[in-house]
Amino acid sequence: MGFIKVSSFLFVIFFLINGGSSTTFTVVNQCNYTVWPGLLSGAGTAPLSTTGFSLNSSESRVISIPASWSGRIWGAGGKPPATLAEFTLNGASNLDFFDISLVDGYNIPVTIVPHGGAAGVGKCIAAGCAADLNVVCPPQLKLTMEDAAGVAVACKSACEAFGTPEFCCSGAFGTPDTCKASEYAGFFKKACPKAYSYAYDDGTSTFTCSGADYVNTFCP
Repeated sequence: MGFIKVSSFLFVIFFLINGGSSTTFTVVNQCNYTVWPGLLSGAGTAPLSTTGFSLNSSESRVISIPASWSGRIWGAGGKPPATLAEFTLNGASNLDFFDISLVDGYNIPVTIVPHGGAAGVGKCIAAGCAADLNVVCPPQLKLTMEDAAGVAVACKSACEAFGTPEFCCSGAFGTPDTCKASEYAGFFKKACPKAYSYAYDDGTSTFTCSGADYVNTFCP
């Protein structure tokens, strides 16, 4: 598929008139810099037509997604951590499950907006993290550039930063009862209440739709 430049208004009109039986993902870059979206299919899931591409500022790309696909999308300029858009399509009760996850950290703002679907058991509404967390990232979590002292290019998760079971929800802390939100998870949740802040943050972070297409926007 080719790249197209669209304004927000024209993009919505295009999306609403775009038909088709398969699920459509539209990946949009509203950042003022180039983003390299990556796409990873889950185990046992049909592969997509692409595993990654480049999007200049104001560009978008439309991707046809096979039925019952699961996987994740992220925008990368290099190394992790990365904000993740996660999907399980046509899952339990024939619902699509989707979320934005900061469990592995954050690099750029991302949102998922469903279009054309019916509400299921849960919420058929936008999910995401539209805030720029790099400018307010706690010092212990900052990932900085070697040639730009103190400038955060990403914000690590507490698990990545410290590697301990209580932050990674592993070992003796591997259940919802034993792994609780840390102060660092609280930082992510306060800034982005519609995104996963740690592994067991399911209640306010997972969204469901039926029969929807999805717009994934970087820097909404």
